Amino acid sequence: MSLSRRSLLAALPPLLAAPALRAQEGFPSRAITLTVPFSAGGPTDVISRLVAEGMSRDLGQPVVVENVVGAGGTIAAARVAQARPDGHTLLMHHIGMASTATLYRKLPFSVLESFAPLGLASNAAMTLIARPDFPARDLAGFMAEIRQQGDKLNLAHSGLGGANQLCGMLLQHAAGTAVTPVVFRGSAPAITDLMAGRIDIFCDQATNTMPFIREGRVKAYAVSSAQRVPGLELPTTAEAGAPGIAMSTWHGLYAPAQTPEPVQQRLSTALRAALREERLRQRFAELVTEPAPPEHATPAFHRRFLAEEVARWRPIIEAAGTYAD
Repeated sequence: MSLSRRSLLAALPPLLAAPALRAQEGFPSRAITLTVPFSAGGPTDVISRLVAEGMSRDLGQPVVVENVVGAGGTIAAARVAQARPDGHTLLMHHIGMASTATLYRKLPFSVLESFAPLGLASNAAMTLIARPDFPARDLAGFMAEIRQQGDKLNLAHSGLGGANQLCGMLLQHAAGTAVTPVVFRGSAPAITDLMAGRIDIFCDQATNTMPFIREGRVKAYAVSSAQRVPGLELPTTAEAGAPGIAMSTWHGLYAPAQTPEPVQQRLSTALRAALREERLRQRFAELVTEPAPPEHATPAFHRRFLAEEVARWRPIIEAAGTYAD
């Protein structure tokens, strides 16, 4: 091989890396759009805005939240999947990102291939609650009632792919029986009907249920998280003998696939910086939500975790036979 050819080949790696390095050096060059698949004012929106504020400070450019609502979050996800992969269009999605892969049999994107996961942002415990006069005294009795009464009981949820619907699926899967679903437009009307005795059982974020549990206006049996929730005298489902009902409502940050690796790492660094801010941590505590630990707010962890969650929910959704299309 001639000297000139060897010299050219030796120079190729730096030349190939140059576009990525330039992307990192010039990034971000303008405002970043953080796409949120749900309405303003809801938990995902509030979490996203807090994260956006912190990331803006670290990146030196505005991170602007845009709510793109509809089709269980798939419209927003499709928009980000098809966006230019330069790091200026991002997505914040919750646990529904994992369930989407099975709930929707026809999608314009692949959950595992169309996105670059950047890191987890938060985790929130779910609570298992019932109408005030529900006969069960503990979680074992709660599960026994579900097994005995089956579809005579009704279970609230606020739409396909939402955390409370997934938690309800998990509950029925663990009980080995189906109950009657009742769909509400949000958690608030579901809790109102639960307190009035028109709904039997519900599984929802502690963010939404804690005030009513503390006031004794609903019956509460357990939290589905790995750890107990401060301020709630409730065991975890594992402590109460039902480890199969363990789950949390998590949020993760995504960029389009093919986003340069240096840009992914820069965005992940900004995410971790935001999660360290005291103001964010205080507001998360008020929302009964925990910021993701630094080791979980990384592309590598998030990528593995998302694949595990997709695999976990697939058989549960398929067993229920409930699809969005």
